[in-house]
Amino acid sequence: MKKNLVQKLFAASLALTLTAAPLAGNACTSFLLKGNDGGFVYGRTMEFGLALKSQLMTIPRNFPMLGVGVDGKPGTGLNWTSKYAVAGMNGLGMPVLLDGMNEKGLVGGLLNAPNTAVFQVVAPAESANSIASVQILLYALSNFATVDEAKVGFEKIKVNRSTIPAFHNESAPVRMTLHDANGKSIVIEYLKGELVITDNPTTVMTNDPAFRDQLKNIGSYANLTNIEREPLEINGATYAPPSSGSGLHGLPGDYLSPSRFIRAIFLSKSAPTNYTSLQQTNTAWHILGSFDIAPGSITLPASNAYGGGKGGIEITEWSIVADSKNMTYNVKMFDNVNPQSFDFKKMDMNAKEIQYYDLNKPQTYIPIN
Repeated sequence: MKKNLVQKLFAASLALTLTAAPLAGNACTSFLLKGNDGGFVYGRTMEFGLALKSQLMTIPRNFPMLGVGVDGKPGTGLNWTSKYAVAGMNGLGMPVLLDGMNEKGLVGGLLNAPNTAVFQVVAPAESANSIASVQILLYALSNFATVDEAKVGFEKIKVNRSTIPAFHNESAPVRMTLHDANGKSIVIEYLKGELVITDNPTTVMTNDPAFRDQLKNIGSYANLTNIEREPLEINGATYAPPSSGSGLHGLPGDYLSPSRFIRAIFLSKSAPTNYTSLQQTNTAWHILGSFDIAPGSITLPASNAYGGGKGGIEITEWSIVADSKNMTYNVKMFDNVNPQSFDFKKMDMNAKEIQYYDLNKPQTYIPIN
């Protein structure tokens, strides 16, 4: 396919993306687990009230990418050529990544931050060095191999305030989590018009408030432990816990972002340390189960920006477990809880076009008899 035709198709599909619907989840949770073989496993959920119709999208090396400028048009921003091959989840079948991993094991996602995300003021003269907020993960994964490279790279560009008409003519209010194959983690936010990059020792990220405020809240739960408590003794009388789980009594179980942040920290840091990366992928699926939204438990009124979706409810549209050692990117969809796996080792990283894989397949069961 000729380069100019590729650019035209990319521009057309991206322009449609920016006028179709908001592309960020409302109750997402992410974390990283370490294997005893030097590998790392990333897990995250994507919650939303609108049907994202996500597909698995693959981007090859040396593919022309069009940056969205301050006027909201593809091509008037920072254009670049992909350095690394990438696979991840898009929205509405368009070439914008909401989550993904590249061939170097850099992995991450966009999470919603509607109360804090404010992007940079970019003058029209600077538009050619800027991209739209919905493009930041696409830019990161196609350009960088490590979080240290991403830190340097994002200091050199701007993220403009180009808007999405269907999202009340506002910018997509997202923040980004990134983890590399060495286990380093960062959070990239845009707060009050300024770029804020924070090293993330917890590896966990959820939604608002600002990430630094999430970190400050951890100390309030210093009493929690995965070790069972001994019975309480009062004046010779013994009072045993009613069941197992006493060490994590008080662990928040609701769906609010600060609660999910604390829950993800304690569940991920309690993961066994003697598991291989492959075994940790199974651990990650079990941890993600704690954040799966049961349909109907978060019901959205018509006035909510995310309402009008699948029955007016927010659901876990898909969940991801990515293994940066074995180079697999695994997806579990809302309508099919059987994980589907993309193997980077089988990917044509020098393909000539973006490819899309439909993962919305009917639920199947393994027969027992």
